[in-house]
Amino acid sequence: MPQPGFDGLLVLALESRRAQEMSKLIANNGGRPLVVPSVRELPLESNTEALDFARALDEGSFGMVVFMTGVGVRLLLRIVELVYSSERFAELLRSVTVVARGPKPIAALREIGVPINLTVPEPNTWRDLLATLDERKHDFPLLGKRIALQEYGVRNPELLTGLEQRGAKVTCVPVYEWTLPEDVRPLQEAVGAIVRGEVNVVLVTSSVQIRHLLAVAESMDSAGALRNALAQTVVASIGPMTSEEIRQQGLTVDMESTRPKMGFMVREAAQACSTLLAKKIRE
Repeated sequence: MPQPGFDGLLVLALESRRAQEMSKLIANNGGRPLVVPSVRELPLESNTEALDFARALDEGSFGMVVFMTGVGVRLLLRIVELVYSSERFAELLRSVTVVARGPKPIAALREIGVPINLTVPEPNTWRDLLATLDERKHDFPLLGKRIALQEYGVRNPELLTGLEQRGAKVTCVPVYEWTLPEDVRPLQEAVGAIVRGEVNVVLVTSSVQIRHLLAVAESMDSAGALRNALAQTVVASIGPMTSEEIRQQGLTVDMESTRPKMGFMVREAAQACSTLLAKKIRE
């Protein structure tokens, strides 16, 4: 039976890969789930950068490899297998310092037996990555070191600049890109529901979700209306990285999860939404 929390409110989530899990979480916390896919992950059409990285790794060109996502690790492995076996690729990685941004790349690397030299604590943002490298700079110096940075859909210029400012020579390894779903009609319908005031809570679990929602609204000539409607809607973020993007888009983050996990986010949003909605009405 649904538990008290959202109390029957319509809750929009922009989840793609974990849509079924998100829908169940919302329902279990008393909400009416509206889960709309907003992201499609595509391997890059050209895999030359990934293959060039593998060859350079084999030649001993890198001193450190930074892995940002679990999906990226697995896709990179599939690409590299065109040239190297997974066993050989794992052997090459054992010869360098391996940094993993969070639990998903850690799990993916452990699947192929790669030891991890440095992990980034929660909430696993690019700032936490740089802070961790600063804290361990005597153990893992960056000055003059050539680093391979596995990218995660979009380039992060702040992280790239931060590494270069610390003296690293960075080679970006793009493995996949994020694009809109092939069928954007569900997203268009979600924009319409928000604008009509039917959606009470919006759950955002990644930065690209809010960018795609706004892009679809722009294509509908509804971006202004969407922004106005979101000001009257509870916008919940899964963590600091996502919150930063929401604010950069000129929107307000009403609630940020205490831990960057879907379960925590949904439960905490359910507990806080009635108070947050009442505050918006008063304002």
